[in-house]
Amino acid sequence: MNRALEGTTKAENRTAHKLDWRRKISDHVAFGLLVYTGLHIVLTMGALKSGHGSLLPYFALVVLVAAVIPACRWFEMRWEELSAHDASDPGLAPQFRREVAMLWLAVVGLPVALTFGFKGIAALF
Repeated sequence: MNRALEGTTKAENRTAHKLDWRRKISDHVAFGLLVYTGLHIVLTMGALKSGHGSLLPYFALVVLVAAVIPACRWFEMRWEELSAHDASDPGLAPQFRREVAMLWLAVVGLPVALTFGFKGIAALF
C-alpha cells in the first residue's frame, strides 16, 4: 500500500534491490549445505552398507557439524559485514565469483574426499 502511495512500482523496487552480495552468498551457502549434506549422506550410507561395521562413517557425519557448517558460516559472515552501499557494488563481482567457486568446490569435493579417506583408513584396519 505504501508503495502505491509513494508511486514506486515493483519493477523499480526490483532494480533498486537487484544486486545484493549478502543475499546471494547466503543463498549459495544454504544450497551448498543442502548439496553437501545430501552427497555426504548418500556416500556415507554407501560406506555403511559395505558391512565393515566401522565407526568411521559416523565420524564423517560429525565432521559436517564440527567443521563444515562453521566454515560455510565464515564465507557468509565476510559478506554480511558489507554496508548496504557496498553490498550492491558491481566491482565485488570477481571476488564473489572466486569465493563462490571455492565454496562449491568444497561442497562437492569434501564429501567425496572424506568418504574415500575414511574408506582408505578402514581398509588399513
